[in-house]
Amino acid sequence: MILNHLTPLQGSNKKGKRLGRGKGSGKGKTATRGNKGAKSRSGNSVKLGFEGGQMPFHKRIPKFGFKNRNKKKYKIFNLETLEDLINIGKVKRNLINNNVLIKIGLLKKKEVFKILGKGELTHKIKLFAHKFSKKASLKIKKLGGKPIIK
Repeated sequence: MILNHLTPLQGSNKKGKRLGRGKGSGKGKTATRGNKGAKSRSGNSVKLGFEGGQMPFHKRIPKFGFKNRNKKKYKIFNLETLEDLINIGKVKRNLINNNVLIKIGLLKKKEVFKILGKGELTHKIKLFAHKFSKKASLKIKKLGGKPIIK
């Protein structure tokens, strides 16, 4: 069997009726479009969501809420994660900043991050971040470390 020798079964492909080709065709004159109006004319297309002049659904339903487009999205790190990184040996004990976190693969270049106070720290560190929670900065200062905002 060769693909270019295949043909459809007889009677499976039927030609459609030609519209607007005279009275004798049975679909002449208006070609099943009715007499007048936009739908009977060529070039007519109804836009998506158009409901015949009635107030569209998307305008009828109530709108509420607000989304700030300029909101900064912080990547969040807890003190316990930083402690784990120090214990594993991926981070030096004295300094943590965004370059270190980028090297490890926890941050992307333009991302900003915030330190939260979940967990405990056992090491004195100098920590550079874009934001700190009050709890986190207190815990870092308690050990003699420095939380520095970039």
